[in-house]
Amino acid sequence: MSLTNSNPSREGRPHSPAFIRVSGFVKRLGLLVLVVWLAATVNFIIPRLAERNPVAERLAQMAAQGGSLSGIEEMVRFYEARFGLDRPIWRQYLSYLGDLAHFDLGYSISNYPMRVADQIALALPWTIALLGVATLIAFVVGTLLGALAGWSRGPRWSRLTLPAFMVLSAIPFYLVGLVFVYVFAFNLEWFPTGGGHTIGVEPTWSVSSVADLLRHAALPAVSIVIASIGFWALAMRSMMVTVEGEDYVLFAEAKGLHPWRVFWFYGVRNALLPQVTMLALTFGKIVTGAVLVEMVFGYPGLGNLLFESVKLNDYFTIYGCVIVLVLTIAVSMLVLDFVLPLIDPRTGTRSA
Repeated sequence: MSLTNSNPSREGRPHSPAFIRVSGFVKRLGLLVLVVWLAATVNFIIPRLAERNPVAERLAQMAAQGGSLSGIEEMVRFYEARFGLDRPIWRQYLSYLGDLAHFDLGYSISNYPMRVADQIALALPWTIALLGVATLIAFVVGTLLGALAGWSRGPRWSRLTLPAFMVLSAIPFYLVGLVFVYVFAFNLEWFPTGGGHTIGVEPTWSVSSVADLLRHAALPAVSIVIASIGFWALAMRSMMVTVEGEDYVLFAEAKGLHPWRVFWFYGVRNALLPQVTMLALTFGKIVTGAVLVEMVFGYPGLGNLLFESVKLNDYFTIYGCVIVLVLTIAVSMLVLDFVLPLIDPRTGTRSA
């Protein structure tokens, strides 16, 4: 009589690849929800640590401009009730989470009755167009430059130009922007000193309007690209030096493959993984980087909106801007988990 179990337990059976992929997706999605909740909670607490009343400050500012301060206390109580600021803090927190779950960011305190979502919708395209495009250009140029400089058979000019970009990468791009404003805007008057478009002219899709938008975006975009190329190039160069000594590269060369095929498919492709990870994180931090560069150039983007909201302690606009930042980082990392296995299938095997 056999002592072996003819009906083995399900626990000993390996899971199917489809089950592993689904469970991995559920875990990542759960982690995304947890990160967003923690960030939203911190986002709710920090602005309220300042002992300031944004409603009273805004009404006092408006009353001072109008020359009348009568009845301001009644107005403060009315608008505090309108914004829900007169309720206990725990009820405000629950209402805040409920509104976020419904993607309702509420009304702006400093620009009432304008909704926060409308403000973000107006500012976000400016930030994406400026910093998003500039970051992509810097990533592509810096990655190619670093790959060529780190490859032993790469052109000599790549190794000669890399030190200059490395020096520029040590300078914050808003300082580079200040130099550009002084040289090309004030002295040479080739470009406007700031703003997203000419004052009094509404942007359209006409040729003249697009040209005007590009002229206003040129200096901040070029300053970001020049100050960022060295960062991407240095990281890629280090990875290429490591990859070139790997066995699979030596084997590809021994097979007699064309040097550029070895460079692209065996060198760049394997060295690109850390670059793509950093790119996802960089896209998530576009809003924080936009604050200073948009202040320097007076660019009407999300960073400038966040800066003005912090100055006025506008709770709800701060909440909206920071939530956009958190969601951008979280979603970028979620997408990254699915993109990396397409570049290198080994990462998908390890994550499973």
